[in-house]
Amino acid sequence: MDSALLIGRAKEKLGIVSLTPAQKQMCDVKLPARLLLAAPTGSGKTLAFALPFLRSLGKGTGIRGLVVVPTRELALQVYEVVRSLASPDLKTAALYGGHSFEAETKSLGGDPAIVVATPGRLLDHIRRGTASVFDVKALVLDEYDKSLELGFLADMKAIAGRLKNVSTIILTSATKLAELPDFLGRQPLKAFDYTDSNSAAEPDIAFMRVDSPSADKLETLDSLLRDLTDNRTIVFVNHRDAAERVYKHLKDKGFPAGLYHGGLEQDERERALTLFSNGTTPILVSTDLASRGLDISGVEAVVHYHLPVSAEAMTHRNGRTARMGASGKAFAIVSDSDKVPDFFPALEQYWPSGSGDIKPSQWSTLHFNVGKKEKISRGDIAGFLIQKGGLTKDEVGRIDIRDHQAYVAIPAAKARETAVAVAPYKIKNTRARVTQLK
Repeated sequence: MDSALLIGRAKEKLGIVSLTPAQKQMCDVKLPARLLLAAPTGSGKTLAFALPFLRSLGKGTGIRGLVVVPTRELALQVYEVVRSLASPDLKTAALYGGHSFEAETKSLGGDPAIVVATPGRLLDHIRRGTASVFDVKALVLDEYDKSLELGFLADMKAIAGRLKNVSTIILTSATKLAELPDFLGRQPLKAFDYTDSNSAAEPDIAFMRVDSPSADKLETLDSLLRDLTDNRTIVFVNHRDAAERVYKHLKDKGFPAGLYHGGLEQDERERALTLFSNGTTPILVSTDLASRGLDISGVEAVVHYHLPVSAEAMTHRNGRTARMGASGKAFAIVSDSDKVPDFFPALEQYWPSGSGDIKPSQWSTLHFNVGKKEKISRGDIAGFLIQKGGLTKDEVGRIDIRDHQAYVAIPAAKARETAVAVAPYKIKNTRARVTQLK
């Protein structure tokens, strides 16, 4: 695929209005190449590496493009971006822990040209003989610093040792790297460094301090969230049990909140992110698991219910908002028992009014028990809801499709009647159960 076609697809499929400086530079590089892209969270790294990556694949059979990512959530997000940009003849597969190994083996049998995978799951497929990386021409190690942090160095070395025909290598990182991986060979990587304020615009974040009269902070959080009812907000805590406690409190109060932490099952985490992204639960209570590797647009505010333990943790939390040129807010709730770390930026005092009403979400989510493996597309679902459910085009919100299920945001006031209306009908000659998620 050439650059002009890729940019056109980015504008059509991803709603990109204009490219960032990093994306422009990466788009124009001469291939084959060995590249290092260091850029902060929210700067559009996925599209930046996808542009030269897809240009590098050429023609042939077998897996020709490989993207290795540190987390399952990032695998799904990168998969969606790459699949949206790739031409229809370039099949894309995603491999990650918590996913059906059998389903992945079947998708690999369909001769995908591109694979997005976490290191451990990919290595498992390679060793079992269900995936071959011999024909890979382009390799991306996305969020390489995070992969090191999670202990994937040995797996990545083992994977790299199987790559015999790679001509283009792209390494991405949210931070400057102290040293480059020796398993990628001795040839230097051409660096594109956007990690400092001289080469990348500082994110437009307003930093505010909210004093809590109690170490508990729950009532202060209530008051603050009442002021943020029209904002998509992530509330960060430091531990899983705290996340559970804060989430339960907010639900009991009537806030449209979701929960996200590493102790949940994979499908529970995926569902929480889906409902947050599509507006059904515009408040997400999370540990630092959500501070990296997620590309969720439209997050207007982050709340540090617990103060972060390091400057890096703070940076990655704040990086969830003010992405791709948007503005955002970061609130630190501070009690008398807290000491604001020196690494915090200057905080403007904010006094929540607490007078706003708790607004239910205007969106609800319909769940379909069919997905990609049943050959169901976003267009199929949108058309089905419009023709059989009586919705207008503007009433069909974000559609997320998985292997055997799909999630669709529609107006909350119409969710129940729409689910009833479509119940007697098949979608694309397939019987589907459509339910409203509670």
